[in-house]
Amino acid sequence: MIALIQRVKRASVSVDSHEISSIGEGLLILLGVHESDTIELVPWLARKCANLRIFPDKDGRMNRSVLDHGGNALVVSQFTLYGNAEKGNRPSFIESARPELAEPLYEAFCEHLSEAMGSEIERGEFGAMMDVDLVNWGPVTLSIERRT
Repeated sequence: MIALIQRVKRASVSVDSHEISSIGEGLLILLGVHESDTIELVPWLARKCANLRIFPDKDGRMNRSVLDHGGNALVVSQFTLYGNAEKGNRPSFIESARPELAEPLYEAFCEHLSEAMGSEIERGEFGAMMDVDLVNWGPVTLSIERRT
């Protein structure tokens, strides 16, 4: 399972030109599920995202988590994070989990993240063609992957 985490000033997701979710300052998390991933990975990754210290303290150093900062999170499923473009010019997505595995793990991640943050989080729409709009703050973008 991989989380591409972006510290944002704001982010939103639209489906068919209609905004379905948005946040102000916080985390935009693009979540990819690998074909070998299991539910056991979810709690660790959710806690890691919630507690990741990438927000500035009073001295401008990255010492605060989204919890300390008071921001929110927006989680978007993104199977392309496991795209492999080593051969040829068309990526292969064979390592990405099929929807019947990926969707329950995506939903579980969102629930665990919401629990870790102590509030509801925002979500994209699983399997939909989405437009993601964001202002990356910094920019700060980190990739965290945990595999079985």
